[in-house]
Amino acid sequence: MTDLLIYSLTLYSVLGSAIIAGVLFIFSNTIMASLAQLPAAQGIVAMQHINRIILNPLFFILFLGTAFTSTLLAVSQLWHWLKPSSMILLLACACYLVGTLLVTMVFNVPMNNALKAIDPQTVQATELWATYLRKWIFWNHVRMVASLLAAVFFILALG
Repeated sequence: MTDLLIYSLTLYSVLGSAIIAGVLFIFSNTIMASLAQLPAAQGIVAMQHINRIILNPLFFILFLGTAFTSTLLAVSQLWHWLKPSSMILLLACACYLVGTLLVTMVFNVPMNNALKAIDPQTVQATELWATYLRKWIFWNHVRMVASLLAAVFFILALG
C-alpha cells in the first residue's frame, strides 16, 4: 500500500473510532441512564426502538467502515510490524477490532437480540431488563474505552 493510502485509511479510522466512541459515551452517560429510570416495560420498548433505528446506513459506514479500514491497516502493517509506528497502528487496529467490533458481536448484539424477542409486559421481561442494563452498560463501557483508545493510537500513528 502507498503511504498516501495508509495515511488516508488511518485518518478515516481516527474519525470513525472517535465518532463511535462519542456515540457509545452518549449511550452510557445519557441514554441508558435515562432508560433505567423508566418502568421496565417502557425502557424495553424504547430500547427496542433504538436498536432498530440505529441500524442505518450512516451508522454502518462509521462502525463497520472503521472495522474495514482497521483490517486493511492491520494487514498492511504485517510486513513492517517491527517499526514503532507499525506497532502503534497495529495496537489501534486491535483496540477497535477486538474491543469495539468483537465485543459488540459477542456481547451487546446477543443481548439486543434477546431484548428484541421478549414481550415487554411479562415478568420475564422485567427480570431480563435488570440484567440487560447492568451487563449491556458494562460492555458498552468496554467498547467506548476501546474506541477512544483506538482513536488515540490512530492519531499517534499519524505522527
